[in-house]
Amino acid sequence: MQGFRDVVGHQEIIEHLQNAISMGKVSHAYLFGGESGSGKKLLATLFAMTLQCEQHGIEPCMECPSCRKAISKNHPDIISITHEKPNTISIDEIREQLINDVTIKPYGSPYKIYIINEAQKMTLQAQNALLKTIEEPPAYAVILLLADNPDALLPTITSRCVQLNLKPVGNQMVKNYLMERMHIPDYQAEVDASLAQGNIGKAERIAGSPEYAEVLENALRLVRYSDTMQLHEIVEAIKKLTAEKDNIEDYLDIFSVWFRDVLLFKATREVDTLVFKQEINSIRERAKKSSYEGLEQIIDAIQKARVRLKANVNFDLTMELLFLTIKEN
Repeated sequence: MQGFRDVVGHQEIIEHLQNAISMGKVSHAYLFGGESGSGKKLLATLFAMTLQCEQHGIEPCMECPSCRKAISKNHPDIISITHEKPNTISIDEIREQLINDVTIKPYGSPYKIYIINEAQKMTLQAQNALLKTIEEPPAYAVILLLADNPDALLPTITSRCVQLNLKPVGNQMVKNYLMERMHIPDYQAEVDASLAQGNIGKAERIAGSPEYAEVLENALRLVRYSDTMQLHEIVEAIKKLTAEKDNIEDYLDIFSVWFRDVLLFKATREVDTLVFKQEINSIRERAKKSSYEGLEQIIDAIQKARVRLKANVNFDLTMELLFLTIKEN
């Protein structure tokens, strides 16, 4: 692990945290908001380490006993809240690991810091129980809430936190990161950065995963031939996707970027601006067949499919509607 100086992007948030440390104005509660993989956990961990660091700077020194304990995830005054059920953080877990524990003073640190990852999974009862601690915390307590969807938290919780929303990192920064840190070749890094849509965690996963390479190949094959697929072929494609439900977000991302390339090429006839430059023959053919309105309907349908799946609408029906829209337009 490196310090703040090696974090890609999020400079405004880093400056805010470092100013709070240097001015001695650390809040009792922070809410880091941003999609999974955006860097919430890294920033929260570095902030916690810096607050406890024995050098008392605006970066964790990485060398003192406190930093070494934090790096090994064995720091008694940096507590990560755990939960047994994958989709729920219960009131009992918040009580046992935070509310009852926060009354005990730090073992040997200036602060006692609690990190609640996936805070949006707290039940309403857990949030209400936590509220009193956030309203009246001991002077040494710092609570760091990390949420993919901060809107899922009670307004009474969010209003009492310093809210730090992580924005997507620029594609060029993501590309440079992949090339310099992961040694990904130039062209591949450009494609991976575009597909990651400003999410460093996602970029790392895309660049380092053989499984993702297979998803990419399958997704591109589907969009290339989507306009000529017969109904029985659509049904077969949906069956295969049903077996890969865990990867459906990646499929939808790839579909979206490919059709945006088609729309862009239709409007400009330029290849250099495309993400999937190697797909130019298929993109050119699709641009001839589809109207501007049709391509916009397809891109809109991909987004609607994403929303429906998050709302637990029937998977097969959602994908059938999407493929029929792609075929008809």
